[in-house]
Parts: sequence; structure tokens; C-alpha cells
Amino acid sequence: MQDRMIYILIPIYNEASNIPNLYSELENVLPSETLFFVFSDDGSSDDSKRLLTEYFKNKQYVILGDGKNYGPGNAFNVGFEWILNHSKNINDIVATLEADCTSDITLLPKMITINRLGYSLVLASVYAQGGGFDNTSFFRKLLSSFANLFFRFAFDIKILTLSSFYRIYSVSLLRLIKNNNENIIKEKGFICMLEILIKAIKQKANVIEVPMVLHSNKRVGKSKMKIFKTSMAYLKFIVKAKMLNRN
Repeated sequence: MQDRMIYILIPIYNEASNIPNLYSELENVLPSETLFFVFSDDGSSDDSKRLLTEYFKNKQYVILGDGKNYGPGNAFNVGFEWILNHSKNINDIVATLEADCTSDITLLPKMITINRLGYSLVLASVYAQGGGFDNTSFFRKLLSSFANLFFRFAFDIKILTLSSFYRIYSVSLLRLIKNNNENIIKEKGFICMLEILIKAIKQKANVIEVPMVLHSNKRVGKSKMKIFKTSMAYLKFIVKAKMLNRN
């Protein structure tokens, strides 16, 4: 069996301005580990793919995508499927994070260590004690806090942070989710993070949160999340989920 692999899965959508900084943060991360970078491009129309090829040419990497824009959920699903088809070691893990450098890379070694203690899903959490927001508007923090509180109540989830991209998954957990669902992720939009979290909890995943400060000032350009569109997607997801539970 080959050495344990850590797959770094990053959805990409018009992130050309962030890729140089992203590479700088990832260039020497986890030097003692075997890494494979999986970039799932969601139809970027800028120089993202060219810059990824230029900066990561000396790393193990792949760029996925058919050139069309579907949403981050599809990008994650394509990435997860590719990883499950290529993973050869039951101890492989997947680290997912944002391309805009708002994920605190310094937490990655700690999150991987915690995963190896037996936690199949490790979440970076702005709401855990010690976490928080840096340079984020009051309205956005209020909306995020309300949404997390509402969905924790609606789905009886004890996790504090439901929508963060920054996570560590055991490949074995992803295989369980895949084997017991039609798709690893079905939702196309940002609701995908809540969807896969619910599926992981149903598979009795050992979940733990690690406090993280979100540094929005590290992002070049604006967030890709459209607040109204995302809010409507969350409401539709609740209605659909509750109807399925009744059936």
C-alpha cells in the first residue's frame, strides 16, 4: 500500500488575484507529508488555471472542471469523486479550504494531528472559543451568527460552525457518505457545506471543532457568496429536508 496521502482540495472560481498568495501559504506547508493538490475549477473566466499551472508546476496537482460554472457544491463534489477514485490508502485524508487565503493555514498541522487522534471530521470554527472574525462587517457577522443558530436548531446539530469550507475529512468517512447517498454533495451552492455535514453526522462521524480567526483582509477582491441567493438556497434546503424526513 502506498504512503498516506493528504489531498488539499480547493474550489476555484476567478481567483487569479489570490493564487500568488495562496501558493505562498501552501508552498512549504506540511513538509514531512505527501501532498496532492486538487483544484476544482468552477468555470473561471480569468487567468486562474494558467496561474495554477505556473505556480504549482513543481507540486503534485490536478485541475478539474469542464469549463462551466455550476457553484461551489458541484466543485467540491467533482473534487471528492476524483479523490475517491484515486485514493489508495485507507488512512488518506482530505483538507478543504478557500482559495482566497481566508483559511488560516497555520492551523492545518494541528487539524491533521487531531484527525489522527480518531476524529474523522475536523472543522475550523469562528464560533468556537478563541475563534472570531477580523475585518468583517457587523451585518455579515450578524447574518452568519443568525444562520448558524437557526440551522443548528432546525437540524438539531451541536456543531457551532456549519458553513466553513476549511475542514479535514478522513477518506474513509467520504466513502461511507458516498456509499449511503446518491451523491456526496448534491446541492450546487454554498449550502453544500451544511449538506455534507448532515450526511457525515448521519454516518456517526467523530466531529470536532478547532477555533479559527477568519482574516477577511487577506482576500484580494470580494467574496463570491451572494447573500440573498444563498439565504434562499438555505430556506429551500430546510423545506426539502423536512419533507424528506416526513416521508
